[in-house]
Amino acid sequence: MSRYDRPSLTADMAVFAILTGEAAEEYRKDPEQKLGILLIKRGGFPYKGYWALPGGFSAKDENLHQTAMRELVEETGVDTAYLEPFGVFSEPGRDPRGWVVSQGFLALVDEHDTKVSAGSDAGDAAWFKVDVSRKELKKHVLKTKAEIKTKYTLRLEHRETGEVIEAEVEEVKTYNNHHETVSYSILENGLLAFDHAEIIVRAFMSLHEQAADAGRIIFDLMPEKFTLYSLQDAYEIVLGEKLLTPNFRRKIAPYVIETNETITGVGHRPAKLFKRNLDAFYD
Repeated sequence: MSRYDRPSLTADMAVFAILTGEAAEEYRKDPEQKLGILLIKRGGFPYKGYWALPGGFSAKDENLHQTAMRELVEETGVDTAYLEPFGVFSEPGRDPRGWVVSQGFLALVDEHDTKVSAGSDAGDAAWFKVDVSRKELKKHVLKTKAEIKTKYTLRLEHRETGEVIEAEVEEVKTYNNHHETVSYSILENGLLAFDHAEIIVRAFMSLHEQAADAGRIIFDLMPEKFTLYSLQDAYEIVLGEKLLTPNFRRKIAPYVIETNETITGVGHRPAKLFKRNLDAFYD
């Protein structure tokens, strides 16, 4: 018998998708798009009736990536999603059931390929529109030390019912001899279970940083074929800023291939459909 206590291991997934709404009033534009995240309403202890990220406990015969993929298939029916770990969550007391350490996974899916369903221990499963805003609370800089406090406000809106969940997470970055240490604390949970407010904020930050850095990650939110307008709109949603269309199209030109197909019904003339240039993604 081991002299050390052993934690239970779980995988929690922040599953993002681009949600398509009603057609925009301006006839030249595609339907409005919003960034969405999949949440599960818990059906039992702990946090019964609260919303949580999809996930579950890891079995002895699988690694955490396999756990995440199994849970993703069960919750969405998708087995080809972008799936990447982005953080470990191990704060003592984060789960009232005991010592539970979770690996957070960023998952990107095409909404139209998903079949959202709640597991046997859940009451409901739904897409929520996501909005994250940030406010710097404190910035104190000395020669070899610094402290920066930032508050993130998370707003989630149920796509169907309009139910709103609001939460606040504080990030504290400290620098000692230029070495960074980052910690998080939840100021307000809203109706989110466990520490999932923090996990969602950090998953969103990871998605934003990767979109700003390399950019190609956004393609995993798109269907197989898409208009350049809808692709640019997806970038702008994640980055939180408007992009100059000529610059954007010049940047992504190597990563797309024009198809012989068009889409109608979104403007005064058919819009061309594009798909990924796989040679550029796997060079």
